[in-house]
Amino acid sequence: MSLPYAILTALLEKPSSGLELTRRFDRSIGYFWSATHQQIYRELGKLEASGLIRALPAAQPARGQKKEFEVLPSGRAALTAWAAEPQDPKPHRDALLLRMRAAAVVGRTGLDDELRRHLDLHRRQLAEYTAIEERDFATAASPAERLQRLVMRAGIELETFWITWLTSALAELAELPDARDAPDAPGAESPGPGGAAGAP
Repeated sequence: MSLPYAILTALLEKPSSGLELTRRFDRSIGYFWSATHQQIYRELGKLEASGLIRALPAAQPARGQKKEFEVLPSGRAALTAWAAEPQDPKPHRDALLLRMRAAAVVGRTGLDDELRRHLDLHRRQLAEYTAIEERDFATAASPAERLQRLVMRAGIELETFWITWLTSALAELAELPDARDAPDAPGAESPGPGGAAGAP
């Protein structure tokens, strides 16, 4: 599970409270590793119990004050070891692609509209990523900034891929018979991405 290492990374960048971490996940890390408020607080408790982080002493203790956490040397060592481990790519699971497979056997009613909706969402996400890159990484010079910019570039390239693919898919669907028409071979197995019939 990568969430504890995402939290250790964020805390090494800046000691934070659970609420601050949630906001930072929403603004940055959450673009590629999302987590809910409850998940973050639960993981903070586990990391503290494991001796990987600690709550910073409050300068002026006050009732209801948010605890800020920092990473201990053991936490840095754990993150360093994890970052050095091999990480295999994860199989991509996308409901939209599965829906297209289903449309090949039951008809594509509504699929065109859904593709257009996804295209709009990816265009908006690309615009957001591009704005962040221009704002935060236009003059990235340090090794840390350059690595962070590479993460942002991955997001930009991924959104660009989806925009290109969705635009092409919509153009191809426009050449097909009416969406209400039945598929050519109901129940037949269609070729998978590699071209072999029945491929996953």
